[in-house]
Amino acid sequence: MERESMEFDVLIVGAGPAGLGTACRLAQLAKENEQELQICVVEKGSEVGAHILSGAVFEPRALNELFPDWKERGAPLNTAVSGDDILLLNNAEKGTKLANFMVPKTFHNDGNYIVSMGNICRWLAEQAEALGVEVFPGFSAAQVLYTDAGEVAGVITGDMGVSASGEEKDSFMPGMELRAKYTVFAEGCRGHLGKELIEKFNLNEGKTPQHYAIGFKEIWDIPAEQHKPGLVVHSTGWPLKDNASGGGYLYHAENNQVFVGLIIDLNYDNPNLNPYMEFQQYKHHPEIKKYLAGGKRVSYGARAIAKGGYYSLPKMTMPGALLVGCNAGTLNFAKIKGNHTAMKSGMLAAESIFTALKADQSHTELTDYTSAFEKSWVYDELYRSRNFGPAVHKWGTWLGGAYNTLDQNWFGGRLPFTLKDWQADHKGMQTVDKAAAIDYPKADNQLSFDRNSSVYLSNTNHEEDQPCHLQLIDSSIPIEVNLPKYNEPAQRYCPAGVYEIVQADNGEARFQINAQNCIHCKTCDIKDPSQNIRWVTPEGTGGPNYPNM
Repeated sequence: MERESMEFDVLIVGAGPAGLGTACRLAQLAKENEQELQICVVEKGSEVGAHILSGAVFEPRALNELFPDWKERGAPLNTAVSGDDILLLNNAEKGTKLANFMVPKTFHNDGNYIVSMGNICRWLAEQAEALGVEVFPGFSAAQVLYTDAGEVAGVITGDMGVSASGEEKDSFMPGMELRAKYTVFAEGCRGHLGKELIEKFNLNEGKTPQHYAIGFKEIWDIPAEQHKPGLVVHSTGWPLKDNASGGGYLYHAENNQVFVGLIIDLNYDNPNLNPYMEFQQYKHHPEIKKYLAGGKRVSYGARAIAKGGYYSLPKMTMPGALLVGCNAGTLNFAKIKGNHTAMKSGMLAAESIFTALKADQSHTELTDYTSAFEKSWVYDELYRSRNFGPAVHKWGTWLGGAYNTLDQNWFGGRLPFTLKDWQADHKGMQTVDKAAAIDYPKADNQLSFDRNSSVYLSNTNHEEDQPCHLQLIDSSIPIEVNLPKYNEPAQRYCPAGVYEIVQADNGEARFQINAQNCIHCKTCDIKDPSQNIRWVTPEGTGGPNYPNM
């Protein structure tokens, strides 16, 4: 197909903290050295921030380095953390506040801020544009471009106006070739191009599989008398049980709002577990309900989280390209934070790229990035927390938590042990005949809600007549394999009700994909026990439109 082409010095895929951190630092270096660079950021969301979802308690370390005057520039960090409550939820009725010495010190948040990462990314995009960066929202990066020698040369954006049957509609517009001397892939967790590159260049050789969780988030307006600005609440325990690990959070933000959510590790083994319903239950616990009662839910979303950490980090360089941020898995799960590490990884990428461009290089492998990364505080953080996730996976929440408290509080993450989890998250699922049934209570429409009403609050929208972006490698597997073996868990692990088993007119079961509901969490790409679902990007602007998540 004939395609228009645009040339840049640097192309960045994804306008999250990693991608925008890269763009801003690169533009700063160009300005400081009086060198003109063509820097482009493409973002599949309808606007910058539309697909950003994060808790978020934000550690400003990388931002302090990138923009030391961020306060004067009006960065939206308005609510400093005022206190930390760590709760053990013993059961559906009881909870105990844990003393500081009983939890890893990495959970403490002095000097951090409760923020909307969507709004921080919007602000970062403004800073990038002021420095001369071109930021293009609404353009999905659909394919990787390679040179004849196999180097990464850029991306092709997604075609627009293709029907579900694959035919060109009247509105058809072919995607463009965006070519660059260097391309930075900052797609976030489980980026579909990053996944391709990891496989093509064998970037995860010798590494443990990446591990994931699904994180839910809702924003609530609550009565002023229940609001405690800056209070951070983390919890462990109920409602998770039966070899399901994770934890909850409730952050008191500005304007009488709280951010409430639940994070569930995707290595759980019971196919009957419904992560969405676990989250809805969580809000009924008295320790959480006391803040939400009488309030109004105003937003909902969910997103997969890459939490494998140090042992799962792939090689991040290849000829012509870099992986940064959550696309590579730089989140520090011991802190439940990845925005600061993602941003710093992008800033380091910018410095390596600028050095190469200054030497008039293109499409080379930036091996100096690896050494710079290994000398950085990001690497040190990830090394010190290297055993955090594997300890919980190996010994469970309680013993694993005790080990991590000892390791982090007394030994600074330097206990001389190596704990690795070699089992991919989808592999441990029990067959349904061996799994315990789980009976979830119905939504009360005050604290808990059904999935359809939740998806409505995510402002999700896709052009209906387009190829399905949730691709089945083998269309027979959902009914012939996953249904009898696992009662087709896609019906439950999807937080947006995308997947259904429906009865066809002839009485046979049929697997239905409601792709319009997809909120781009990537859980299906990760958790499907047959690894039969492949998430690819839909038309640009499709998906959720989060206002301030």
